[in-house]
Amino acid sequence: MVSFAPTSEETLEDQRLYTQARLTNVACLDCLAQVGVKKNSEHHTSIQWNAEALEHCAEFRRMDSEPGGRHVYQGCSRLRSSIERAVADGQIEIGALDGY
Repeated sequence: MVSFAPTSEETLEDQRLYTQARLTNVACLDCLAQVGVKKNSEHHTSIQWNAEALEHCAEFRRMDSEPGGRHVYQGCSRLRSSIERAVADGQIEIGALDGY
């Protein structure tokens, strides 16, 4: 259930900028799931998953099959390593110069 559904054009644009602006596609070096990534700082990483990427992620499938399933806050360590590699290779720019 949506707790907040933006209706004004300005709010919709803010939502688009926050969730989609400056995303760089990164493929997991293990399962090849592709997600959108942006790094606003060295310690802040935003990852936008889609249904296809979730289906491809072997680590998430493993966690989902465990008793109690995967906790929402748990990330994929293999994807995290892939993102770190993309940063090191210069594929992902660090910094929120546009405020998003």
